[in-house]
Amino acid sequence: MEMNHYNDPSIIDGCTVPERVSSRSRIAPSTVTAGGISFGPDGIVIIAGPCAVESREQLLVTAEAVKRSGGMMLRGGAFKPRTSPYKFQGLGEEGIRLLEEAREKTGLPIVTEVMDTRQVEFVSQHADMLQVGSRNMQNYTLLKEVGMQKKPVLLKRGMMATIEEFLMAAEYILNQGNEQVVLCERGIRTFETTTRNTLDISAVPVLKNLCHLPVIVDPSHGTGHRWMVPSMAKAAIAAGADGLILEVHHKPEEALCDGHQSIDPDELTGLMSDIRKIALAVGRYIVEPKTKA
Repeated sequence: MEMNHYNDPSIIDGCTVPERVSSRSRIAPSTVTAGGISFGPDGIVIIAGPCAVESREQLLVTAEAVKRSGGMMLRGGAFKPRTSPYKFQGLGEEGIRLLEEAREKTGLPIVTEVMDTRQVEFVSQHADMLQVGSRNMQNYTLLKEVGMQKKPVLLKRGMMATIEEFLMAAEYILNQGNEQVVLCERGIRTFETTTRNTLDISAVPVLKNLCHLPVIVDPSHGTGHRWMVPSMAKAAIAAGADGLILEVHHKPEEALCDGHQSIDPDELTGLMSDIRKIALAVGRYIVEPKTKA
């Protein structure tokens, strides 16, 4: 096979960075648009919603709370990868239909996870953004499949992945022609046991130095404790993150998935107020929610 210049990685600060994602391949940082919401160097995007779609009532109540607080996109898992095969795995296609209903009622674009290549085409037809979760960051067949779609992709860092491996995973997507990729730092596994993962805040400036893609942070999975989410969310914005993805549940104590790390609507409202102040202090602004037509 004939080599082209994209096969030649660049070395930036000692890290091997593949050509398509490299900051040296673009004059300015990229902007990624999902459902009319832009991730980029100026505005800050807040994605919020339940870890898993559990019921119509749960999703619609939470979606309305996200919209009311100023969130811009709705997250919710219809297909859920769980460590235990006996735990709630999501509602599948029914969950996708409920997400569509929530989008219709609130105007919020939706982002949801794909776990398998067989799901990609179906989810692409309904969601505004495809999420590749941490467990699938190095599922290269799946990365190629979402790379062939025209939908933007939210790529989460694997729990054991180095920055270089993370960027190589993103390169798989871009290499298929889809340059609409947002990176998400969601915590890595270390020797520390007091938190679910160790949220690598330093990954934000590192990634933004090495590549041109937008970078957001997931403080929910990054800490595993709802009481830690606000402080880590604010730290991420101060560090330069282009957005956050937050787990929000109208009744966290009753959640079928990750209730211990989900904040409630009142906590989201308070956090949004603080985030606006921090955004202003660092010369950024909060992207406004879409107005439902």
